Amino acid sequence: MSILISGSIAYDTIMVFPGRFRDHILPDKTHMLNVAFMVPELHRYFGGCAGNIAYSLKKLGADPLPLATVGADFDDYARHFNHLEVGMDHVLRLDEFWTAQAYITTDVDDNQITAFHPGAMNEAHRQGVPESTKVGYGIVSPDGREAMLEHSAQFAAAGIPHIFDPGQGLPLFSADELIKMTERADWLTVNSYEWEMLRQKTGLDVETIVDKLPGGLIVTHGGQGSQLVTRDRREKIPAVSPEDVRDPTGCGDAYRAGLLFGLERGWDPVDACRLGSILGAIKIAHAGPQQHDFTPGSVAERFQSEFGQAMPA
Repeated sequence: MSILISGSIAYDTIMVFPGRFRDHILPDKTHMLNVAFMVPELHRYFGGCAGNIAYSLKKLGADPLPLATVGADFDDYARHFNHLEVGMDHVLRLDEFWTAQAYITTDVDDNQITAFHPGAMNEAHRQGVPESTKVGYGIVSPDGREAMLEHSAQFAAAGIPHIFDPGQGLPLFSADELIKMTERADWLTVNSYEWEMLRQKTGLDVETIVDKLPGGLIVTHGGQGSQLVTRDRREKIPAVSPEDVRDPTGCGDAYRAGLLFGLERGWDPVDACRLGSILGAIKIAHAGPQQHDFTPGSVAERFQSEFGQAMPA
């Protein structure tokens, strides 16, 4: 069945600063910050959470359906999706806007400074979750505020199991809104920083959050792996060692693609997280969020090698 991905589609301009941000920012002068970073390396990539997740899912052999809005400059991205054979039935083009744009500067410690222009993404609520029996699973990932609220409600109303992944959109919502979207979802996934922000904002602890979810909570910790918490189990998922460390942009989206792939197929959630760890390791070894290449067979071989068991069918 198809996997519906509510989220952003964006162009990512990624710049690499061959130093450390911390060496150029004076802590006692942040009230009058004025810094410039020389970036001899610059690349423009296809990105956005929905686009990145769809890319990895397609490489796995799934049927991803991005649910997003784009702008007048979408032609290059459309050709990219057509080449991949990613369905665009739920991608709405609005020519009065630009497609969302992210400008990301990364230093040698993998810290990032990002400027983001939402463009057409802020109109994503114009696209609704379809009432389709062909959609087996979904995700609400970072997008326009109104779209995330509406798509969360629409997934629940349509009875489509889904992940709530607030990501960088988390500060947009009140505590009540975050709790409501969590209650509608089957799974909540956040990185460790987002988890602390959500916990502080809502005042809820792990047990209370997990009790609201039919599935559970997944917290990613980068190179330290991830943690799966359900009502009856806690599992530490080890990180998979990458062949190289090039660029962290899109690693979280690659992880979520693996997670969605496994959950849609009814795998044990631990195995779905393991697949996410493998895809994150593959992604970080390549620059850009959609430059990593793999086949279902190569991923299955790595699953066997890393975890000592065959990847579920």
